[in-house]
Amino acid sequence: MPIESTETFITTIPSAVLPDLDGQHIALDDYCRNSLSIVFFSCNHCPYVQWIEQEVARLSQLNSAVRWIAICSNDVDNYPEDDIIGLKSQVERAGWDFPYLVDSDQRVAHLFGAVCTPDFFVFDAAGLLVYRGALDQSRPNSDLPVNGEYLIQAIAAAERCAPYSGGRPSMGCGIKWTE
Repeated sequence: MPIESTETFITTIPSAVLPDLDGQHIALDDYCRNSLSIVFFSCNHCPYVQWIEQEVARLSQLNSAVRWIAICSNDVDNYPEDDIIGLKSQVERAGWDFPYLVDSDQRVAHLFGAVCTPDFFVFDAAGLLVYRGALDQSRPNSDLPVNGEYLIQAIAAAERCAPYSGGRPSMGCGIKWTE
């Protein structure tokens, strides 16, 4: 999927500050500065996220020089399992060791143009968007392996400071908007 064909509103890592699950505020652009970075929209209740969360943990451990950030933007009034307690449970279950941020006013999801969970955004060390899309071609209960192939190829492209035109659009549960 070429970058030009996405509905992404951003081409660089935005200046945005969000709290993590412990209430510590993290500035996206500062955290990702001069590093290849992956920002992905996630939540606890989505079966598409649950399907890939172990692979995300594996890839984040294999690519420890990459700055990983998960963001949950879901409406927690109607989806309480996506509130902080549920997200902390997910982090433990999935084995994630990177920041998980809470976008309670959904401003950052709108800024990114995020539409579903999971939705991955890969940025090179200059902070330029290299890829936006799916982790790989697998889907819940499919016969296709969860192997992170699109993200692995996007990371390699980001290391070369080149766009990644492979992959496919993200598919999953729509972000649960408050409006």
